[in-house]
Amino acid sequence: MNDSVDDPVKDPVAGPVAGPGADPAADVLTGPVAASAPGRPGVPPPVRWATAAELSSAQLYGLLRLRTDVFVVEQACPYPELDGRDLEPGCRHGWIERDGRVLSTLRLLVEDTPDGSALLRIGRVVTAADARGRGLSAALLRSALARCGAAPVVLDAQAHLEGWYGRFGFVRAGETFLEDGIPHVPMRR
Repeated sequence: MNDSVDDPVKDPVAGPVAGPGADPAADVLTGPVAASAPGRPGVPPPVRWATAAELSSAQLYGLLRLRTDVFVVEQACPYPELDGRDLEPGCRHGWIERDGRVLSTLRLLVEDTPDGSALLRIGRVVTAADARGRGLSAALLRSALARCGAAPVVLDAQAHLEGWYGRFGFVRAGETFLEDGIPHVPMRR
């Protein structure tokens, strides 16, 4: 992902909506699927959000196909991409599409913590090879972070992207580790 971070994109369903005493993990991850509208030249199309249950079969296929095309095929890393977490009730899928084709996607998960506090996890951040360099992953990440509000957010970045995630306020939170033969860095914001 060599996406630029030039142009911010407004997400019509993003934004922290948790109030005092509310469950921040539940509140910040709700909202209808954003309507897709044609993007202006140089500006990515809107970010859309949905649970797996809200996705059409074609949308779900598009998200999973892009992830498999990049993480399994392009990166030559055979691993079980379908890990069951996409169907968790707290999982939200964010994506950008153009003309029905998914160009970039990520998922936002709610993690269990020993003290019961909200911890959100961003993962599976990916952009199609022919759509890189347009700021799509940056737009998705901004939208996801807006949805997270003040809740702590973690992710496991591929090590070569540590600096890119750093632009969004993430800092290293542990030692480099190998996941499916690829160096990763735990990060937190």
